[in-house]
Amino acid sequence: MRRPLVAGNWKMHGTRASVAELIKGLRQLALPSGVEVAVMPPCLYISQVIQGLDGKSIVVGAQNCAVEPVQGALTGEVAASQLADVGCQMVLVGHSERRLILGESDEVVSRKFAAAQSCGLVPVLCVGETREQREAGKTLEVVGRQLGSVIEELGVGAFTRAVIAYEPVWAIGTGLTASPQRAQEVHAAIRSQLSAENAEVARGVRILYGGSVKAASAADLFGMPDIDGGLIGGASLNADEFGAICRAAGS
Repeated sequence: MRRPLVAGNWKMHGTRASVAELIKGLRQLALPSGVEVAVMPPCLYISQVIQGLDGKSIVVGAQNCAVEPVQGALTGEVAASQLADVGCQMVLVGHSERRLILGESDEVVSRKFAAAQSCGLVPVLCVGETREQREAGKTLEVVGRQLGSVIEELGVGAFTRAVIAYEPVWAIGTGLTASPQRAQEVHAAIRSQLSAENAEVARGVRILYGGSVKAASAADLFGMPDIDGGLIGGASLNADEFGAICRAAGS
């Protein structure tokens, strides 16, 4: 049985003071034992969060890593080996904001996925379609291509040590959320694509839903058979709301 995962992506939010306040709130949460919980703060605050959550069963991850796994001459980037060195356990790769705003290609995302795994980090591969692609009926084509790029480069076996997050771009930060049935349809297609390569890998991989998930909508989403938790954006900046989402995953 797949253990649910709820991961909070703090994006480009936080100061030392606000991060300290959020850590305080997270430490006070009663989290369900059957749910894995993770947070991904901005890189500057990773060490602060790891130290602040010491002893609390919350995994700390990063929002991005470099295409090169080890330190070297790549100004402004952070290597997966450096993230592992400070205590990170997970890293997002291919988030839509990086694909669309910063121009990261499927090839770049695959390299980051490989770099993360080579350093012992669990990559969380983000996939999803824009509103225009959705309205054109291309959701499964787009998501299938993004997933297929990693399978083609690294093999389906790479997903035994990875997580997938389906985030429809039109739902991120907009307040809109895919219906549980619509989200399930895409999650099932992702699992089916993996199953065509290796059924055992497909059964074991966790697929998260992301896109304006709130406590009020979480239970219905997480109740779908192929939705194994959530990648939470804005709601993860509020400890109480985030805790409620985690408890929804545990129910």
